Amino acid sequence: MKPLNKYIDHTALKAVTTKQEIIKLCKEAKTYNFFSVCVNSVFVPLAYELLKDCDINICSVVGFPLGAMDTESKAFEALQAIKNGADEIDMVINVGLLKSKAYDAIVKDISKVKQAIGDKILKVILETCYLTEDEIIKACELCIEAKADFVKTSTGFGTGGATIAAVKTIKKTIKHHAKVKASGGIRDYETAIQFINLGVERLGVSAGIAIINGEQSDTDY
Repeated sequence: MKPLNKYIDHTALKAVTTKQEIIKLCKEAKTYNFFSVCVNSVFVPLAYELLKDCDINICSVVGFPLGAMDTESKAFEALQAIKNGADEIDMVINVGLLKSKAYDAIVKDISKVKQAIGDKILKVILETCYLTEDEIIKACELCIEAKADFVKTSTGFGTGGATIAAVKTIKKTIKHHAKVKASGGIRDYETAIQFINLGVERLGVSAGIAIINGEQSDTDY
């Protein structure tokens, strides 16, 4: 197992997040040597300036939090984020198209973003709280087909976050073809370790400091 801090994408994605909060986020990431910070694309240039002298990655969300924008818009946002200094992209799957069984459109949506960012890491957010087990399985299969690097559980803005059941389903489906990021509702050390023991490679949390310190947090994204 890696050091716990290296599983953490230190996250600030709320609509009301300010520049000062991003500055604080990046300082905290340096202090605790987290794997990355995860921010909305508008804050990627600021995060880049603050972190360019260290090895902490910058993750930008794309099509966030609904995933319901057109594919070209997602691809453009992803490319701009990379140009502005992002190392990784977390895009939201189009849940409505998935439930419509428009599977070719889903593969195109993910593939276009992956093509736009080249060899950079792409994580696809399923928003599992809205999906049946069969839909989670199908979404994972589509992510693999589209060459996603990670499957991620949640935005943190849906009706629920990461669950043990959803992560087990994702892991069983993707096997060695991709990695898993658990996010949404992970607020304490014990929960974080539960997910890591299931084979999760990354945790998207705003409670990273509390988790590292073995405390409970009431914050989420």
